[in-house]
Amino acid sequence: METNRPRTHLTRRGILKGAALAALPYALLPGPQAAAQTAVDYPAGEWQPANSGNYTASSRPTAYTIDRVIIHVTQETYTDTLGIFRNPEKQVSAHYLVRSADGHVAQCVREADVAWHAGNWSYNTRSIGIEHEGWVDEPAYFTDALYEQSARLTAAVCDKYGIPKDREHVIGHFEVPGTDHTDPGVHWDWIRYLRLVNFS
Repeated sequence: METNRPRTHLTRRGILKGAALAALPYALLPGPQAAAQTAVDYPAGEWQPANSGNYTASSRPTAYTIDRVIIHVTQETYTDTLGIFRNPEKQVSAHYLVRSADGHVAQCVREADVAWHAGNWSYNTRSIGIEHEGWVDEPAYFTDALYEQSARLTAAVCDKYGIPKDREHVIGHFEVPGTDHTDPGVHWDWIRYLRLVNFS
């Protein structure tokens, strides 16, 4: 199909410029790949951003004190949870998501921002929300890797903000006032988890 665009002629300079661009690693070019290079708050994590309509931009801990970690279970797969966080119609997010199979950590919201995970504004402003892939009634999702990597993440968050590593400050979603959620559920091993948090 022909267009009315003027024809371009290749010049030696144009060829060399094209060759130079072709030699650049893709990661150095602008575009979607550049966004994936955003630095994370937790060095072992991977940046997988939630939609900006699913959290509140803030400047914590200056704007709000961070004094809690809230443990969640997704009731979805890892991939589907990332999709939910990216969908502005869902109005939900968490700071982190931990994959069941290998404990891989994705950061979806900056710690300075207020993720919408607790269903209680006061608790959202004061906490870091950590989602875990799985279902509350399927304990097989709570793998050794998930417990170990999540505990390292929680320990790092507690160390950064001076949060005591105990059950008063590392809580389940079910403990948030006003919630109707039951996660992380009866199969979550709190004794094991807090032991790992304290020795990470």
